[in-house]
Amino acid sequence: MFSPADAPKLPSVSVSPSAEIVEGSSVTLTCSSDANPAANYTWYKNKGNPDLHSLSKEPQLVFSSIQSSDSGEYYCTAENELWGKVSKYIYINVKLIQSQDDWGVTYSSTKICALKGSTVDMSCTYTYPSWKYGRYTEVQETFWFTKLSGNQPVDLRTDSDYQDRVEYSCSEKSCTLRITDLRESDSAEYKFMFITNQPGGRYIGSPGVTLRVTDLHVSVNSLHRYTSELWAQLECHSSCRLPARSSYIWYKSGQQVQSQTSSTYSVYFNYADSYSCAVKGHEDFPSPPVCVDGQTCNRVIYTDRSICAFKGSSVDISCTYSSYETIRSKFWFSPERSHQWQSPSQPEDLSEDSQFAGRVQVLERWRGRSTLRITDLTESDSAQYHFKYTTRNFEWRSSLPGTTLTVTALQVQVTRITVHQSDTEAELKCHSSCSPAGRLSYVWFHNGEEVTGVETSSFKGRVYPGDIISCALKGHENYGSPPVCEFDLYQEKRRADTLASK
Repeated sequence: MFSPADAPKLPSVSVSPSAEIVEGSSVTLTCSSDANPAANYTWYKNKGNPDLHSLSKEPQLVFSSIQSSDSGEYYCTAENELWGKVSKYIYINVKLIQSQDDWGVTYSSTKICALKGSTVDMSCTYTYPSWKYGRYTEVQETFWFTKLSGNQPVDLRTDSDYQDRVEYSCSEKSCTLRITDLRESDSAEYKFMFITNQPGGRYIGSPGVTLRVTDLHVSVNSLHRYTSELWAQLECHSSCRLPARSSYIWYKSGQQVQSQTSSTYSVYFNYADSYSCAVKGHEDFPSPPVCVDGQTCNRVIYTDRSICAFKGSSVDISCTYSSYETIRSKFWFSPERSHQWQSPSQPEDLSEDSQFAGRVQVLERWRGRSTLRITDLTESDSAQYHFKYTTRNFEWRSSLPGTTLTVTALQVQVTRITVHQSDTEAELKCHSSCSPAGRLSYVWFHNGEEVTGVETSSFKGRVYPGDIISCALKGHENYGSPPVCEFDLYQEKRRADTLASK
């Protein structure tokens, strides 16, 4: 006599190790059952063939060096003289890894889409032969790039388009690139390169990582005209897939709508209204305001969200605007100057501010476009600038961001320095936190005398004790960098080396 309790329970299958399985590793599959009497075990691989051949008659199926061809579904049977039962399938995925004796770069992602103004990380791992040509391999340099100069990759850290926006986080055989304050111009293919001490021992991971940077937009999904009302459904969208739980901010005619946080907005509107949106946490990068119906709603669109300019130079800050009613007055202002206003809540015309006396012009070359020109820039001009207009029934006083201006001075930066007994051999760079647009010409001064034949941002030469070096933009020689002496260069290099080692 026997009872159902004597039968084997449904066999259970486990795999060791439970982590990712890579080719060449040791893997054990275990089949277990609490059958009474004890069960006999048989292992099979599911190949879609009814004429299966057993792999093992043991409780454990052992792979001493598993191969990618071993990937697939496995199951076991547990039988005694009374019963027989089959386990569930277990799937084994064997990852083929690159040989550590090969040259290679593997990117964690090859396509990334990100919002303008956000931060993005790109990561990779790399391999190389540990021993070649009778020597151990040593990695001498690692960097990311998008451009070539004379067929040579340009390290992003030295690319002026990425000034102060790039950070590397690298360890042995891995490296992560972080880019902050993304711009649409950052859309490009990014590649990682490493250089070793081996002959020809340089390797570029190609193809690289394709980054696409996109802006937000408001679209009108549906529009209905009733007898006395207008209704529309608006959507805040991007060509990037945004996180499902993103929270949104909506603006009506420049002012924030407090009750709306979803990507869609159903609203009764009038023809004067414009609408804009932003993702929470990225309020500095809203979509351009749009008219729901027609093109004559109240709105202001700035040509540039941010501008960086050199001390002593001039800058044009522009916007386009439209109004539902006739404009009675319009002017530019800076919220940072509110302490000078008679009433902190009432902006005042920048052209009447004593700080800008004789340095401000407002140009209107055609209707609906205004340009604020500031000359002879100083670092105290760094601020956000807004355009305001008023009509009989409306005043554009937007809570949306305007154009942020950053004015920076030049500095002499040490690239490389070698101290000799009687002099110092220096490689210097005329540096600024600005990313200059176009090709600029520089002037270098050695002991107050212009260095002839050098018009680039780099200078290389011998500096003797007591010597003084400075640089300036050509045409703006009166706004040069602070002069540095030979001792300052040595101290600056030591400081840079200390920071790099941390």
